[in-house]
Amino acid sequence: MSLDVVDLRTFYTGPLGAVARRLLGRAIRARWSNVTSLAVLGVGYATPYLDLFSGEAERVIAVMPAAQGVVNWPSGGLSAAALCDLDMMPLADASVDRVLLVHALEIGESPREILSEMWRILTPGGRLILVAPNRRGLWARMDTTPFGFGQPFSRGQLTTVLREALFSPVHWAEALYVPPIPRRTFLRSAATWERVGATLALPFAGVHMIEATKTLYRPVAIRQTRRVGATQMRPVLVPAPRLTRGEGMASLAPVHTASLD
Repeated sequence: MSLDVVDLRTFYTGPLGAVARRLLGRAIRARWSNVTSLAVLGVGYATPYLDLFSGEAERVIAVMPAAQGVVNWPSGGLSAAALCDLDMMPLADASVDRVLLVHALEIGESPREILSEMWRILTPGGRLILVAPNRRGLWARMDTTPFGFGQPFSRGQLTTVLREALFSPVHWAEALYVPPIPRRTFLRSAATWERVGATLALPFAGVHMIEATKTLYRPVAIRQTRRVGATQMRPVLVPAPRLTRGEGMASLAPVHTASLD
């Protein structure tokens, strides 16, 4: 199920969206503390987190899926947002250093094709951060937030789809342990929920956050060589008996000769 860009923007302007932006933004920035002279691409609806890199990265671009819609970003200056199909992006090969996927994989028709396209546009050694709803978390069970739409994932499912798209996970984390209830009691204690949940590794975090690097080699399938046993080998020609002197040179004769009547 696709999300509408208006609903996404409304969520992030509300109190619960502000908490999600703060907690996830802190975790993302901890992984990418320095993006100087790098090209950063946000895919899905990543604009609430791209402001972290504005003014530091060489360029920051936001790409949103066609079914979702697009909003102008940043609010001031020239727009750096575009609308396109996530599995067929108008970017050159190896043209981006960092890719941030938020609200993208869970609503895509083919997660593997989306990640394969990210692999194509990433530079050698490029990195990707994927934020996806946790199947066991409360945020995926409530449709009052964008993380409650689409397909949630387990850690094993994300590992499989990343490796199929030739990515190697290098860091795993969970976030949004606070219940998705817009009450002041929960909102004020969100940092405490996050600290306790991460310390105890509780299983009900709202989202998975995985950092992966681009693998530069493609696996080659190993074929089993079939060897034919010696008993199955049948010679076509065998040497004829040696001729006596004067009868000519030795020649090869068939094993079986046909008689002519």
